[in-house]
Amino acid sequence: MCSCVRSSRALSPVLRPARLLPQTGYRLAGRGLWTSPPCLAVGGDSTLLPLPSQARVVICGGGIVGSSVAFHLAKLGWTDIVLLEQGRLGAGTTRLCAGIVSVAKPISIECQMANYSNGLYKGLEEETGVKTGYVKTGSLCLAQNQDRFLSLKRLASRLKVMGISCNVIKPKEVAKLHPHVNIHDLVGALHLPGDAVVSPPDINHALAVAAAGHGVKILERTTVQQVLVENGQVTAVETDRGSIECEFFVNCAGQWAYELGQASEMKVSIPLHGCEQFYLLTKPLQDPLPPDTPVLMDMDGRIYVRPWQGGVLSGGFEKNPKPIFTEGRNQLEIQNMQEDWDHFEPMLSALLRRMPSLESAEIHQLVNCPESFTPDMRCLMGETPGISGYFVLAGMNSSGLAFAGGAGKYLAEWMTYGYPTANVWPLDIKRFGNLQSSRTFLRHRVMEVMPLLYELKVPRWDFQTGRQLRTSPLYDRLDTQGARWMEKHGFERTKYFVPHGKDLLSLDQSKTFYKPDWFDIVGSEVKCCKEAVCVIDMSSFTKFELSSTNDQALDLLQHLCANDLDVPVGHIVHTGMLNERGGYENDCSVVRVSKNSFFIVSPTDQQVHCWAWIKKHMPNDPHLHLEDVSWKYTALNLIGPRAMDVLAELSYVSMTPDHFPSMFCKEMSVGYANGIRVMSMTHTGEPGFMLYVPIEYALHVYNELMSVGQKYGIRNAGYYALRSLRIEKFFAFWGQDLDAFTTPLECGREFRVKFDTDTDFLGRAALLQQRQDGVFRRFVMLVLEDHDTELDLWPWWGEPVYRNDQLAGTTTSSAYSYTLERHICLGFVSPPPSPEGLPTPITPDFINRGDYEVDIAGQRYPAKAKLYPFSSLFTQQKRRKEDMELSNLQRK
Repeated sequence: MCSCVRSSRALSPVLRPARLLPQTGYRLAGRGLWTSPPCLAVGGDSTLLPLPSQARVVICGGGIVGSSVAFHLAKLGWTDIVLLEQGRLGAGTTRLCAGIVSVAKPISIECQMANYSNGLYKGLEEETGVKTGYVKTGSLCLAQNQDRFLSLKRLASRLKVMGISCNVIKPKEVAKLHPHVNIHDLVGALHLPGDAVVSPPDINHALAVAAAGHGVKILERTTVQQVLVENGQVTAVETDRGSIECEFFVNCAGQWAYELGQASEMKVSIPLHGCEQFYLLTKPLQDPLPPDTPVLMDMDGRIYVRPWQGGVLSGGFEKNPKPIFTEGRNQLEIQNMQEDWDHFEPMLSALLRRMPSLESAEIHQLVNCPESFTPDMRCLMGETPGISGYFVLAGMNSSGLAFAGGAGKYLAEWMTYGYPTANVWPLDIKRFGNLQSSRTFLRHRVMEVMPLLYELKVPRWDFQTGRQLRTSPLYDRLDTQGARWMEKHGFERTKYFVPHGKDLLSLDQSKTFYKPDWFDIVGSEVKCCKEAVCVIDMSSFTKFELSSTNDQALDLLQHLCANDLDVPVGHIVHTGMLNERGGYENDCSVVRVSKNSFFIVSPTDQQVHCWAWIKKHMPNDPHLHLEDVSWKYTALNLIGPRAMDVLAELSYVSMTPDHFPSMFCKEMSVGYANGIRVMSMTHTGEPGFMLYVPIEYALHVYNELMSVGQKYGIRNAGYYALRSLRIEKFFAFWGQDLDAFTTPLECGREFRVKFDTDTDFLGRAALLQQRQDGVFRRFVMLVLEDHDTELDLWPWWGEPVYRNDQLAGTTTSSAYSYTLERHICLGFVSPPPSPEGLPTPITPDFINRGDYEVDIAGQRYPAKAKLYPFSSLFTQQKRRKEDMELSNLQRK
């Protein structure tokens, strides 16, 4: 630390910061607490407002998140809303928030939430009369290296799709926008002119004023102790001042959301953990910094800087964060915690490198405030599984201010309509389960998460903490054979297998937006799947068994599933479970094991969501039973033309299509093991079989497969090969290509809908209406042309798609096709609206006759759009090649 800064700190008295912008709505009371608006709650030592005996919804948490939920529910016409705060309104993390509202977020739904928040905060002052300190500053995301610059270019492409203004600029332009910035080590930046700064406590105050104006009752100094539940439904909230009967409860308790979930009558898993977070406040500079000076985000330096009262506010995300509150709740309001200058020094050094003119600045204060983080850096939103009416909005990962407006809006819509108006699956609390509730796991994971917020994240990066939590019985066996691992829903899954003699360390450290070092390895696995036989351990798949004494199981599935499940025993049905809008809540394979028993296989991350969806619609019938059997079976995918030879030799049963037709399931012996469920499907379109093996037989069956398969060229393969194969075959996956807003008609799956029966099912009416009105977007395959795999940037997902130079859609997933030797992207395209602004039905002509381009970090590559699977495309290309060769021979 430079001597001048240290001395200025010593000369400056340590003052507690009241707020981030001067002369705004809140004032400091004599005891250092924010004064509350008298119309909302108590002020000073006056008597507490009476506790109502009942309400429709109770919201716990008077910070900006809880206030936003109350505001948006009231806007949607809700009455009988009660907002409870254990201390004083906005006296938690909201009071110490840095006040930056930026759309520079890693995933699209977060960008949308931040963009909405910005617009909301901009108009709050006019709506409520409360000064909010809103200043449109814009922001500059700096890049010190080419990889960071590429990530910013990819972000710019996504933002433009959403209509958000942004510009990729050169270092000299950075200097013009922010004269104090040292640009000598920059390669470029992303300018976001619409970003802003605000006073968070005053935004919170304004939201509370607006909510109170719509009838919301706000009570301070009222602690929620537990939520009472009866028959899986919220019935009441118990506080330190009595109980409130209610239908809905919203946990917006921030730092204490985890503890509140655990304290409830039925425990609720809310996986988040607190960390200390630091920022520095300076006194006004000699030439005071204008309030509209752009915010700096120097992610390679791990710091952000914003103007503050003529000086700066600067914080960051250090490599060695300090977790707090692992032992649980120990205070009511979050007080200013201890300074730690040694801990902050790397960020201070980065600040002085970026803005050398600050060396003469005097320090006002180093602020230490807690912030909560989640296991995957995304907030927690939605209704909890197992308890109807219990909603959560928490775990903001230091973006509570930026997200609060949009997240509050989406949650209020969810509670009102049963779903939000955007796909929020990446934020849905049901992406986690009880397995992520361990305090040890959360403490270790957030120590990795906090630095990752500013870390450069290239495609297919993996968390390093909290690993080997869920593993297949074959984990050690596969690990010794060179398996490289990734994690999904806590389960270890193989990416690929490193051949003997390869440099493992360099492969593990290979991080790039270009051609990855594993390219040839995965290519050899794909080749083996197509020409010989491979084994992929897919034990992480979600597996349920639904059974009944009579027809109850079939009746339930016929109601939930779009496809017809009334099939002969042994048949496999691919089907979606749809919502009332016809969108996919789940995409699964269902086997009719016996007349009244069904085996359901779903994606790994659907374990909690799918279970909750089925249970939500299950009648209360003791003769109907749903069991999660994911842990009971090891799933081995035997892919390739020689798979039938391997299995035939191990079972002494003919496995040819004549004896074992496609989409069929038999219980067989494999080696010495009985009761193996063998299914003629591979999730890739390639020939082969899925084997669901009771876990006690897993090692034996695997060893037998590898031993007998040697003569047929068997080898291990991983999920990267699987991804390439399924995208070649135009297979859509839930969570990547399909979501709750995608219908079967939009992705070419009308043949999987039982329109020709009288059986009603969820979503039927919506699909019939869509079939009548027309489809306004369509899932397509885009084959890149004039794209150099060796030298050009690769597509990964989320790239804009242009048709005839007009934005038409985005990609949802992509992979390199080793068969066609080109990249393939899957995604959705839509025609432009009519002159009246109405959606236009899409036609095959629109897709087939357009000139398409895929935008990869600002560079457009031509592509051919297709509506049919890759296998058909490749067959046509192969036939043309053979015709050309025959023609050449004839000419000779």
